[in-house]
Amino acid sequence: MITAIVLIKTSVDRIPEIAEQIASLDNVSEVFSVTGTYDLIAMVRVRQHEDLAEVIPGRISKIPGVEATDTHVAFRTYSQHDLEAAFAIGLDS
Repeated sequence: MITAIVLIKTSVDRIPEIAEQIASLDNVSEVFSVTGTYDLIAMVRVRQHEDLAEVIPGRISKIPGVEATDTHVAFRTYSQHDLEAAFAIGLDS
């Protein structure tokens, strides 16, 4: 699974509506409304790199009010959930 973090600039007056539209897209797992240079951050998960083109410029960027995107592809994923599972291997509940 390939994970991309997509930083999104939007029309400020439509942030909630744009966030909901992005969140409803296939392969988008979460959308965060944030402070700073960008208005939204979307987590996109796909099976192949080529699929990123379909989701990000093909769908996200075409939503009315999306002004710009900046995409970062994750090399590796680390999470608290993964760490807890690793430490629990072989332990009885």
